[in-house]
Amino acid sequence: MSASRTTLLINGRVHSPTHPDATAMAVRDGVVAWLGSDDDGRNQLAEADVVDLDGGFVAPGFVDSHIHLTATGLTLVGLDLRPATSRRHCLQLLADYAAAHPGQPIWGHGWDDSSWPEPIPPTTADLDAVLGDRPAYLARVDVHSALASSGLRRRVAGLPAAAGYDTPLVGDAHHRVRAAARDLLTDGQRAEARLAALDALAANGIVAVHECAGPDIGGPDDWRELRGAGSRPHGVEVTGYWGEAVTSPSQARALLGDTGAAGLAGDLFVDGALGSRTAWLHEPYHDAPERTGACYLEPDAVTAHLRACTEAGVTAGFHVIGDAAVSTVVDSLECVVEHLGVAAVARCGHRLEHLEMVTAEQAAKLGAWGVMASMQPNFDALWGGDDGMYAQRLGIDRAGRLNPFALLASQGVALAFGSDAPVTGLHPWATIRAAVHHHTPHSSISPRAAFTAATRGGWRAGGAGDELIGSLVPGAPASYAVWDVGALAEPDQLPRLDPGDPLPRCRQTVHRGVVLHG
Repeated sequence: MSASRTTLLINGRVHSPTHPDATAMAVRDGVVAWLGSDDDGRNQLAEADVVDLDGGFVAPGFVDSHIHLTATGLTLVGLDLRPATSRRHCLQLLADYAAAHPGQPIWGHGWDDSSWPEPIPPTTADLDAVLGDRPAYLARVDVHSALASSGLRRRVAGLPAAAGYDTPLVGDAHHRVRAAARDLLTDGQRAEARLAALDALAANGIVAVHECAGPDIGGPDDWRELRGAGSRPHGVEVTGYWGEAVTSPSQARALLGDTGAAGLAGDLFVDGALGSRTAWLHEPYHDAPERTGACYLEPDAVTAHLRACTEAGVTAGFHVIGDAAVSTVVDSLECVVEHLGVAAVARCGHRLEHLEMVTAEQAAKLGAWGVMASMQPNFDALWGGDDGMYAQRLGIDRAGRLNPFALLASQGVALAFGSDAPVTGLHPWATIRAAVHHHTPHSSISPRAAFTAATRGGWRAGGAGDELIGSLVPGAPASYAVWDVGALAEPDQLPRLDPGDPLPRCRQTVHRGVVLHG
């Protein structure tokens, strides 16, 4: 598409709040210039380059508000263990991959023991029996615990011999082993992985992402590479958050300057994940009565980080899943509000990632303070319901209160939806369907609300100053995707997404007038 000419898209179905019956859209210099009917477009824009959409559905480009690009790419080009249906199957997938890639260190992702007939993950000895002395890192689906072969464990100085040998590694031991595995990747492998992830995003109609990075996730080298030349020419817009705690406004400003991040937020871990039993709970796990999860950031440190960032005018945020973690952050926010005022907190656009266990009282406070919720509806699709992983870990009653999208929206908490890839898949319409068809019906939201959270909500959570971006109206950036869909559902004029309906297929993705896919 030439930025110096006008391109007229005709014979489509354009999702626009200002032109609900539009079948044509004109783009000039990377901006939506006009919307209307085919005939009016041909008459008014006679010199335009005409593209026939053949009935395609044109929607604003999606924003993934929480992703890990390199890890997502490593799953796409490497060992994906999400299909494993049992411990034995997991080891067979590992053996097949190892045979097809002789001599290479192995990075794998996605095993989920909660869905296996016997929910017992492999041990280090099991991995060694398959791999011998080869180093291997195999992250659980939630990436909050992992398996490691002896060939990798030996590369981690001071790692206790018993740590994670018969059970998965968690906490600091996991972070150290992951760093050792990361060091075995070549620059070329990381670049290939990032490109694969960006290509996959564009192929799913996603034009922008929020990378949630940090010292214990991808590390500083991956962050520098991601912010370098590797991402910009591709066209998918990357907004990065760096999850590292600070204690003073000057430290916050300095770290923001050093990293170039949009905020000191994202995956700054207060706790872990429910599947790995490291989410921090007030009451013990239903299937592990001796455990209440892990606290990775003490309450005083949470408060200090929030206060320092608020005083510096910097976006702060945390990874919070368990109810004890959520309570800690809400209490800290309340303390900062008392000292600095609601306006000071609200102007920063602080954000909470995941926010799975939240009460009505907490939701009301977060809404009043302008805190945003970056959430993943596919968590409920994968693990919700009376017999899902949530119910296994928490019991049916607590599980039914997770991911309360409707509650948060009703209290004025702005929602932004993402995938947390590689944890869940990238298809944004699957994300919307999961939010609309929540396992707990009263936690569902409307298709329009879910669509907004996956488009404009992501731009808002990322601090975009352009009020028009994320919608197709004259003057907005021409960021959109063309989809093959069936009938549109009334009254929202969005694709039908009932269970069993095929998901829309992306034909083309365009961001600011530049074709990214198709």
